[in-house]
Order: sequence, then C-alpha cells, then structure tokens
Amino acid sequence: MSGFCKNKVALVLGVSLLVQTSLFHIQPSTVQAATGGTKANTTSGAKATPVPSPAATAPAPTTATDLKLDVKSAILMEATTGQILYEYQADVPLPPASMTKMMTEYLVLENIANGKIKWDDIVTASKNAADVIGSGQLIAEGEKLTVKQMFSAMSIYSANDASVALAERIGGTEEGFANMMNDKAKQLGMSDKAHFISSTGLSRADLGKNVPANIQGETLMSAKDSAILAYNLLKDHKEVLDFTKIPAQKLRESDKTPMINWNWMLDGNQSNINYKKYAYQGLDGLKTGSTDDAGYCFTGTVERNGMRLISVVMGTTKESKRFDETRKLLDFGFTNFEIKPFLNAKQEIDALKMVSIKKGVKTEVPVVTKTGMTFVAKKGAKPEDFKITAAPIEDAKLVAPIAKGDKLGTATVTYEGKQLTVDLIANEDVGKGSFFRLLFRSINTFFADMFKGVKGMFKA
Repeated sequence: MSGFCKNKVALVLGVSLLVQTSLFHIQPSTVQAATGGTKANTTSGAKATPVPSPAATAPAPTTATDLKLDVKSAILMEATTGQILYEYQADVPLPPASMTKMMTEYLVLENIANGKIKWDDIVTASKNAADVIGSGQLIAEGEKLTVKQMFSAMSIYSANDASVALAERIGGTEEGFANMMNDKAKQLGMSDKAHFISSTGLSRADLGKNVPANIQGETLMSAKDSAILAYNLLKDHKEVLDFTKIPAQKLRESDKTPMINWNWMLDGNQSNINYKKYAYQGLDGLKTGSTDDAGYCFTGTVERNGMRLISVVMGTTKESKRFDETRKLLDFGFTNFEIKPFLNAKQEIDALKMVSIKKGVKTEVPVVTKTGMTFVAKKGAKPEDFKITAAPIEDAKLVAPIAKGDKLGTATVTYEGKQLTVDLIANEDVGKGSFFRLLFRSINTFFADMFKGVKGMFKA
C-alpha cells in the first residue's frame, strides 16, 4: 500500500475513534436537528411553486373562434369550476337593468338560509314599493304577501315592486339594502367597478324621488361581474332555479291570469306556441333585463350531460336577439367542451407519493389528494395535455406527530394555461419518535454519510 493511501486510512480510523468516544455526549437538540427532512418532488427533484387556488385567481379564458355576436359584451363560464370558455369585452362595466335582481335574490336567499326571515313571513308593500315604475306593478300599497310570493314575482316576472318590498324588509330602506348589495359584491369577488344603487337595476332618472341620497353613480356590472354573481348564486343558493325555471305562475290564487316569465328560452317553453322556437333544452334560468340605457340583457344557465354553463349577453338592440346570441354562446360551449375528471379524492399521484417528516416514528408519510379535480376541457383532450406538479408545504411544519388527513402539500394541474390546485394530505398517522429512536437514527445517518465519504476517498 502506498504511503498516500496509508495516510488516508489512518485519517479515517482516527475520525472513527473520535466519533465513537464522543457520540453519547451529543445534546438532544443536536440529534433532533439532524433528523428528518423534506422532499420537494419525489419524481423529478425539482420543487414546484404552489399557485393560488382558482377562487383567488381566475383562470385565463380559452381562445375561441369569433362567434360574431351582435352584443356590447358577452361571456361564457362553466358553473362548477368557474372556467371562462369565451369572452368578448367582458370587463366593460355596463347598465345591467334587471339582471341586478340576481344580487337581490342572493341576499334574500342568504337571509333565509341564516334564519333571519322565512318563506312564510309576511311582507307589507310600502308606498315606495307599490309606486315603483317598470315591470311588475301588481302589488298595491299596504298589500301583504309572503316572502315566497314576493320572491316568485321578482324571479318569474321581474317585478320591481316585489324587489323593493323585499329590499325594505331586509335592509330597512332600499338604500340600506343597496349598501348590503355593494358589500356582498366585494365578498363575492366582483370587480371594483360593480356598483348598485337599487334592488331593481333602475337608473337614477327612473328612480325619481326614491333615488338614494348617499350612494352616487349608477348601477353597473360587466358581463364577467354578472357571470361571477350567477356563479355564486348557483353555488350557494341553487334553489333559486326552483323559481327561475317556471314559465308562468299566478301571484295569488284568485288571479285570473298568471305572471309570464320574460325568459323565452326556458326548457318549459318547448310546448308554448309563442316561445318554442327560442326554448333551449335544459335551460332553467337565470335573469333577463332591459332598459333604454342597457338595451336587452340576459344571464342564462343550462345543464346538459353533467356540465352546467352560465352565459351573459349585454346590450342587444332587440328583445329576441338577446336569446339568439345566447344560443350561439351555449351551442359553442356544448359543442366544444366537456367535463373531464382528472383526479379522484384520496388518489396517490406520481409527482409526490411520499413527504419526508421530522421527529417521527417514520421518516416519510404517504400522501393522497384531499378532493377530486375536474377540468372543463376541449373535447378530445388527451392525458398528455395535462401537466401535474406537486410540492410539500413549508419544511418547518413537517414535524411529527402527523394525523391522517393533515395537509402536507399541494398538487397543481395545468391545462392550456389554466391551473387548478388540490391539497395533498397524509394517508396515515405517524407518531412522534422517542429520544432513543431519534438518537440511533442520527447515529446511523452519520455513519452512512461517513462511509460514503470513505468510498469516495478511495475512488479519488
């Protein structure tokens, strides 16, 4: 053996002896700090950067063929994921007319869900409610109707009198209710240009003496704002469809004629001689609107083959055209897109099967998806069109004990620029390791690293 090699061996043996004589004087804190660790990505070794959830960051719109819509603005959204499938000038704030009542509906249904009012509570129409102009004009001053009757008149017949009566019942005054509408718009993630001055969508000129004293401007929403409002209305209070799908209904049993829904596209109009050419299979809402300033507007929704779409068109010049342009949007959506389940709940993914933890009985814990994930994808999309990355949570939080179901990471799926994120959770419990277990794990790790170094020295 050469002198150089002998010196290397002597050095190794000396280090080994020194370690053996000092191992049991190691402080517990040093042992704990030396154990555990974090894997960024078990398949590629590259750490992925977690992205905000879809609720926080709206996905980019899909590029679509120009539909040649004769509208001021339009948008098409899938109702469960919020994915935007088509948009045209969708961020431009415009007068929404009676589509405003979707927010009135939301707040009424929220108050019912919270137990603040009930469907059979009596609402008395004030002079302001009875005198309001526009659609409705069915309710007399002092008339008493149930919340359900008022809500039916508002949702089916777009009744302004019923809208004001409900607004005053909940907000004290219509202006007070409008303040609640503006607060809720912020909570729902609508743009800062979304603005409400009334429960009906009437302009300041049309409100006359009932114009709010302390709220400036006009009621405005963009097509995207209307879609976001409809998305939240359907997500939080889907029972609204029990009303909006009704083609015609009497307000009172004694009435000779029913209220006719302004929504000609309702599926229930398939047999109506006047509207059957507009009726659209599965369409069950949501809200029409028209004023001189707004033109004709419509927020529609329909479900087919497990996929629900939300469409918005604003500013058509004819009443029938808002339905013609909506049909183009909906046909485009159902022809070109489909719901594609991509991940199941409690599913293991190749991008991150195990996460390293500190101070545990085990050094790793298996992880699975907390929930499933679905994409609205183009028909014919292939598995390779979807890219999945994963990353553990902050290293400092990966410390035993770990309970089954604890969040340990995130997985992000990207498809055509759109990203959806799902939590990764522990698939089993991992208890905290004892002092001696952690000590001997540290010793084993030390010697394993040392012998790797020795092997490398002899290869030098």
